[in-house]
Amino acid sequence: MNTQPLLQVFYGISSPWAYFGAQRAKTIAEEAGARLVLRPIRIIEANGGIPLRSRPDSRQHYHAVELDRWRRYLGIPLNLTPKFYPCRTIEPAAQAVIAAQQAGLDAFAFSFAIQRGLWAEDRDIADLETLREMALSTIGREGAALVRDHQPDAIIAEWQGNLAEAERRGIFGTPTYVVGDELFWGQDRLDFVARALADARPIEETA
Repeated sequence: MNTQPLLQVFYGISSPWAYFGAQRAKTIAEEAGARLVLRPIRIIEANGGIPLRSRPDSRQHYHAVELDRWRRYLGIPLNLTPKFYPCRTIEPAAQAVIAAQQAGLDAFAFSFAIQRGLWAEDRDIADLETLREMALSTIGREGAALVRDHQPDAIIAEWQGNLAEAERRGIFGTPTYVVGDELFWGQDRLDFVARALADARPIEETA
């Protein structure tokens, strides 16, 4: 029986909050001996999620204020007005991460390069050649070959399955971290994620 705790990360590849939380989530998983599974999604509007550009101006303004606060607090580079955000599409990037994970490659390194590229390097993550360059630098030629305009059925099925599972669980925004049946929305809840993983470990080990 596999007693390893599981940390699932449901996140938008273009979410600045997912970018802020990515490295810490990975560290928390490693320290807990947990398996980290990336589950790229988009905002789940059926559960009340609202895309940023559809929100009132006051909420968009406050979003920028919070980004500035958090980038300074965390010491993570982030452009408040990135050149290629909002993205033309997130599906090629998200599905390429899924493909890398299915192939057993370092999907986290690739995903984080995409997030950093969008938010700190003014790179267009909707551009396939840009994604291939990111894949080549993080997961090699095998990974670069997984960046496609049209992904195989197994990749599309997992993307759609992620969206369906997020809706079923009541997820609306990203990132949402899942430990067991508990949801933790936002990178500012990562302390609670660490506690949940610590609590999950002995329960699973004695099952």
